[in-house]
Amino acid sequence: MNVLVINCGSSSLKFQLIDTDSKDMLAKGICERIGIDGRLVYQKAGGEKEKSDKAMPTHNEAIKYVLEALQNEATGVIKSLDEIGAVGHRIVHGAENFTESVVLNDEILAKIEECNDLAPLHNPANLIGVRACQDAMPSTPMIGVFDTAFHQTMPEHAYIYGLPYEYYEDYKVRRYGFHGTSHSFVSKRVAEIVGKPVEDLKIIVCHLGNGSSICAVKNGKSVDTSMGLTPLEGLVMGTRCGDVDPAILEYLHNKKGFDVDDIMKVLNKESGVYGISKLSSDFRDLTDAKLKGDHKATLALTVFAYRVAKYIGSYVAAMNGVDVIAFTAGIGENDELVRADVMPYLGYLGIELDEEANNIRGEEVTISTKDSKVQVMVVPTNEELAIARETVNLL
Repeated sequence: MNVLVINCGSSSLKFQLIDTDSKDMLAKGICERIGIDGRLVYQKAGGEKEKSDKAMPTHNEAIKYVLEALQNEATGVIKSLDEIGAVGHRIVHGAENFTESVVLNDEILAKIEECNDLAPLHNPANLIGVRACQDAMPSTPMIGVFDTAFHQTMPEHAYIYGLPYEYYEDYKVRRYGFHGTSHSFVSKRVAEIVGKPVEDLKIIVCHLGNGSSICAVKNGKSVDTSMGLTPLEGLVMGTRCGDVDPAILEYLHNKKGFDVDDIMKVLNKESGVYGISKLSSDFRDLTDAKLKGDHKATLALTVFAYRVAKYIGSYVAAMNGVDVIAFTAGIGENDELVRADVMPYLGYLGIELDEEANNIRGEEVTISTKDSKVQVMVVPTNEELAIARETVNLL
C-alpha cells in the first residue's frame, strides 16, 4: 500500500509517499516558509532535489503543489491519486479525547476542531491538510496520528499544574506535550544505534525547529516534556514566547489595553526569536545576520541556546541521570552553530564537543568526543515513517 503522510507545521508542510509493503520512500519533500513567501523542495527516491519558489500564503496552496509534484509527468511517482491507498495526517492536539490514532470522519474532525484553541498555530493547519486531501481523494481513508499520544505516560506529578485541581477535573487543564511521534521515533532509533534496549536507557530528545520541544524519555516512556497544555509553553521558538511570567499578560493589558486575543497573538505569532530579533523566525536568516554583527539576531540565538541547555539540565535531574542526548528536527539536525552554542553549557556532564563531527549536517552522527561521559548525537527524525506505520496498523 502507498501511504501519503502529511505533516503540517505552523510554517511548513513535510510529506512523504511511502510503500509500506517494501518500506521504501517513493518521494518526499517539504513546503517551507508558508505564510512568508513559499518554497517547495521535492525529491523522487534516487533523484535530485528540485527546489522551486511558489507563493504559499496558506497551507491550502502547499497541499495543491504537493499533489501536483507527485503526479508530475517528468519526476512524479504516481499517475493518479488513485494509487494512494491512505493518507496519514499528523494531528497536534487531541487533549484527553484521543490517546491513539483514529480514522478521520466528519464527527472526529469536529472533535479535533474543538481542540483548536489549545494549538492555534497547528490544529487549524492540520485540519486544512485533511480537508484538502479529502477534497482531492474523497474515497481514500484518512488517518489521524496525534502528537499528544506518546506523552500519555507522564506521571501525574509531571503533568499537573500548580493551579486549583478542579481546573483539571472540570476542564482537563494539564500538560499534554507535543512532537510525540518525533520523540518516540528518535528515542527508539537512539537505542538501535547504541545497541541497547530502549527500556534500559535515559534519553533526552531535543526536537528543535520553528516549533521546539524537549522530552525526557526514561525506559522508553515519556516522563516529562517542555510543551504544556498548548505548544506555547517551554522553549523560546520561532514566533512563540515559551515560558514567561503569567503576570506579563495583566501588565500588557494595563499598559497597552490588549485583550486576550491581542495577547495570544503576540505570544504565538510575534514573539520568540522573531520578536527578539525583529528580523525573522527563520534561523538561517538569524545566523546570516549574526555573522554580520546584528546584536538582536545574536541575542535571539543566544537566548534560544540558553533555554535549550536549561531544559536539558532539568531533565537530567528528573531522570536522575542521562545516557544519551539527541538533537533532531530542522534546526537540531542542520544548524551546527546552534548545537555548538548549547554544548558548552553541558560541561558539568563530562561532555566535550567534537567540532569536526558537529559540522556534519542532516545525518546520524555522534558530536561528543569519544571520552565524553554522556553521548550526544544528531539523529534525523522521521515522523512520516512513524505516522505511516500507525496508519497501516490502524487500517
